[in-house]
Amino acid sequence: MSTSPLPPLNALRSFEATARLGGVGRAAASLHVTHGAISRQLRVLEDVLGVALFVRDGRGLRLTPAGTVLQTACEGAFAQIRDAVAVISREQRPGPLVLGCSGSILARWMIPRLQALQAALPGLPLHWSAQDGSFTADQQALDAILLLAQPPWPRGWRVRALAPERVGVVVSPQHPAAARLRGRPPHALLDETLLQTTSRPQAWPAWATSQGLDPARLQLGTGFEHLYYLLEAAVAGLGVAIAPEPLVADDLAAGRLLAPWGFAATGGFWVLATPEGTQDARVDALADWLAGQLT
Repeated sequence: MSTSPLPPLNALRSFEATARLGGVGRAAASLHVTHGAISRQLRVLEDVLGVALFVRDGRGLRLTPAGTVLQTACEGAFAQIRDAVAVISREQRPGPLVLGCSGSILARWMIPRLQALQAALPGLPLHWSAQDGSFTADQQALDAILLLAQPPWPRGWRVRALAPERVGVVVSPQHPAAARLRGRPPHALLDETLLQTTSRPQAWPAWATSQGLDPARLQLGTGFEHLYYLLEAAVAGLGVAIAPEPLVADDLAAGRLLAPWGFAATGGFWVLATPEGTQDARVDALADWLAGQLT
């Protein structure tokens, strides 16, 4: 079965714009071409079809019956094309990867490294969401979460371990405790009042146990809701704190904090987790970069 050839696409585009906007001048402005270019394309289309599509109506144009039929067809066809292009564009340029992590990790570790991340993965737009807790229902709505967590991992998550978690005691060199602790064994800490955070209440007891100390003998003092505030207080010289190594690495390098006994593994890990069943190659690229930064 034979089919008639389609008229030139440029001619159809010029006709659709003129019919939709009600004039050659408006169509020319919409398509960023000259008035004469639109007029020529309309003449080409009428010559190909062998029928008039417009008639003069005062100073404007009015569609003929044939023009009305073609306008209806063009509206539907061009709308379908625009919709298809929009779908393809979304697939080729997916939206930002929504990544959750605690406010402390975001403020103290991630933000100082965002420029390096953007340079390493320029095609990865990110939207950050401050999220406390681990493997929560709210986090299931995100593309991925960066956490400090310990196995076993909960069901419903795909977890990639990036690096072992290491924590240590930190103190400002300006605080009197820095001189009292320098060169002494960990049990010297039992004489100090310690800063603590309610977001990680197990941190001090776990560290004490790993050092062979009785956690009950620790003198826990001022508490902060978030680890970020705890570490800011330590940098300000308000007391002795405990922290994951990456979150204080910059402060140690700059001499704002000291770590009298270094850092020890906790049995936990830095992990990047995604809800089970989701597939996004961008997450794997991000995980590789994060692992390189943490190790």
